[in-house]
Amino acid sequence: MNIKTVPPKSTLKERKLVLADKVDSTIVKLPALQADRKSRLLEATTSEHLGLRYNPLGIAAHYRKRPVQVWQRIFTVLAPVISFALGLWWDIKLGKNVKADHRRAVQLRILLTNLGPAYIKIGQALSTRPDLVPPVYLEELTQLQDKLPPFSNELAYQFIEEELGAPPQDIYTELTPEPIAAASLGQVYKAKLKSTGEQVAVKVQRPDLRERITIDLYILRRLSAWGQKAMKQVRSDLVGILDELGERIFEEMDYVNEGENAERFFQLYGHLKDVYVPKIYWEYTNRRVLTMEWINGIKLTQVEEIAALGIDARYLVEVGVQCSLRQLLEHGFFHADPHPGNLLATYDGKLAYLDFGMMSEVQPQQRYGLIEAIVHVVNRDFDALAHDYVKLDFLTPDVDLTPIIPAFANVFADAQGASVADLNIKTITDDLSSLMYEYPFRVPPYYALIIRSLVTLEGIAIYIDPNFKVLSEAYPYVSKRLLTDPSPELRASLKDLLFKDGRFRWNRLENLLKNARNSQDYNSSEALDQGLEFLASERGAFIRTKLVDELFKGLDALGRNLLHNFTYVLRERVGVTAITETPSASIEEQQTLEHIQNIIKILQEGGNFDLSKAIEGISKTIVNPNVQLLGQQIASQISQKAVARMLRELLVKQ
Repeated sequence: MNIKTVPPKSTLKERKLVLADKVDSTIVKLPALQADRKSRLLEATTSEHLGLRYNPLGIAAHYRKRPVQVWQRIFTVLAPVISFALGLWWDIKLGKNVKADHRRAVQLRILLTNLGPAYIKIGQALSTRPDLVPPVYLEELTQLQDKLPPFSNELAYQFIEEELGAPPQDIYTELTPEPIAAASLGQVYKAKLKSTGEQVAVKVQRPDLRERITIDLYILRRLSAWGQKAMKQVRSDLVGILDELGERIFEEMDYVNEGENAERFFQLYGHLKDVYVPKIYWEYTNRRVLTMEWINGIKLTQVEEIAALGIDARYLVEVGVQCSLRQLLEHGFFHADPHPGNLLATYDGKLAYLDFGMMSEVQPQQRYGLIEAIVHVVNRDFDALAHDYVKLDFLTPDVDLTPIIPAFANVFADAQGASVADLNIKTITDDLSSLMYEYPFRVPPYYALIIRSLVTLEGIAIYIDPNFKVLSEAYPYVSKRLLTDPSPELRASLKDLLFKDGRFRWNRLENLLKNARNSQDYNSSEALDQGLEFLASERGAFIRTKLVDELFKGLDALGRNLLHNFTYVLRERVGVTAITETPSASIEEQQTLEHIQNIIKILQEGGNFDLSKAIEGISKTIVNPNVQLLGQQIASQISQKAVARMLRELLVKQ
């Protein structure tokens, strides 16, 4: 068993510098030599190696001149696939249990391996779905993550020398005699740097990889274009979705780009609790060779081995879910291939991310739209959810949403309380797919990789804990974002959530606060400060005006309850029957009072709520002209209501 390597002091110092800058737009401060190396590599990537970028038109022009090669590839794929399918069909006819047939599972793994990288990635995706794939097949497909047949050391050493300018023995004092892992795009050796003695992972790309990938992408793109044109039921941009995938795969084949991705991922998410991102060694990295920090750990799906170390695998899944939420909904830069081979439980109980080749981005408007959609699903606001799908480009603005709203209600009706095993992202996606045939939906290209990432992570969650609740884990973070994010889009969502038909929904605010309290980095004092600041701003004018009425109702209900109790005591206890017993607050007013009391209790129970700081923040906010106006409005309305009540009482008595 390997002993965990402790990074040298210089590495830790570099990481602390990054974290101190809050990482949003910071550039990692590498030593001058590494920075110069990275600059030269990036220049080479953008000028000398233009072929590194995915160019579907260039690929099409290349293969249109080679029809024989294309048809050979088509038959190469079809022949074994048809043979395997016929074998399964015959076994079923003979009454065999094909789901438990280990021989067929091995055949499927070998088939996908022989078909090449594109099909291996399909098998990797299936290996994370125990709810879709029988256990025997699952066990075999899991080997596609890092147990593929390696290519020769001779070729690997040749690539290292070509890419780094020196033979391996001049760079590494130790290099494992065989690869310790072989994946779809490359294989990994464990080594020790000659210059520093640090243990590293050396990833070397497979030979002829680009040629094998491009012909499959070309064939699949032609099929997508044909299907999109020939089948009217298909409204999605299949070619756009495939181009998005092709672009990501080409980026994954460029290890300089992967190094950049790893650094950016560390900048954005390396500060999260129990998330670990390995360091890149730029002096020993080029297009087909990547040298990164060696991480000792165990695959996240090896639950028993993790438990033997006293580590809770489910907790690490929660860490992964929280990290994914920030990837998709906060910064937009996300890991699009989080299969078990890329997620390790370190020996000190952290979640380590590996393989940053396939990454993608979600634009701000799409991120806000996803947050709004989650909120509307949880709160069963299907009218608003239909409009969210317009914002997310699934529906055009001219589509009649009237018949779509009840269809959404059928899909999402039980989503909030469902477990992953019963109602998960894959289930919801499948149900939505059926809607997309019936209504004019279209799937935007960016959505495919988001679903791929979430479904893959969800598959790991199912494997570790079948009762893992996706929305229950996600909603605390979403609630926190709604309460604390100052963006106009989310403030508008908060307003829509809290107000309906001009009435304030205290129960929704209470629900948000309850869920936000469970978010890892939620601070109730900061949320209160931000809420007061927002109410004092021009953007908060609408909510501020409505709150005047609500606060008066609450104060009025409190006063009526006090007066009711006082007159009751006078009549029943003291015996002053001349006093008319004042009615108490109505049921609705009483419910409002209870919600306000619950909200105060939630704020106080939040472990980080500081009453003195909250009072200080309120005191500072009071001097704001808008807040003073708010106070004047409340005082004015209270006075008006009081005078009106007094006149009404006098008139009634007369």
